[in-house]
Amino acid sequence: MDDLKPPTTGSVFARLCAFWVYGGSMGGVVLLALTPFVASGWTLAQTLVFTCLPAYMIHQFEEHDADRFRTFINTRLGCGMDVLTARAVFVINVIGVWCVLGAIIAATFAIDPRIGLAAGYFLAINGALHLVQGFALRCYNPGLATGVAVFLPLGTSVVVTASAGATGVQHGLAIALVLAIHAMIVANVAIRRRKLMRGPATA
Repeated sequence: MDDLKPPTTGSVFARLCAFWVYGGSMGGVVLLALTPFVASGWTLAQTLVFTCLPAYMIHQFEEHDADRFRTFINTRLGCGMDVLTARAVFVINVIGVWCVLGAIIAATFAIDPRIGLAAGYFLAINGALHLVQGFALRCYNPGLATGVAVFLPLGTSVVVTASAGATGVQHGLAIALVLAIHAMIVANVAIRRRKLMRGPATA
């Protein structure tokens, strides 16, 4: 049973980068379990927007358990090079997902319920990208199952319920935010790939 002991080597941040997904996915399960109790006075739209965060945290387990997503990207896009690092995965998923979705949820309650559109598009677009990638590569990609089974229906439901009174501009801004986040991730991988191809000195 020694292999089940938590690692004690490396910095705290390095261990967080390596094992963040396990605490996150368990946290997602807890948040979902608490939702019926904390959401009793919420509207349907507010409840669905709130569930986007724990749903994403559970989706991340399928994506990143055993370093699946990073390995997939480095193999498929990096030709074996480390174009996506553990540090980058941590920052993308904790800052770019948890913090962004948390801010969207807070703004949905505190400012305007239509802001929740961004959470819906966040999930729906991500699920669609998993599906498109699966068809393009004709193989499974990490996160495909929950992307299709959870993200597409939940994201669509959030967009529909949060759309009351929303303008085309608000829909466009929500979509633009989500696409910008995904574009930054792709750009990060592309820049690092270019540097690695030039040689260790530039990477």
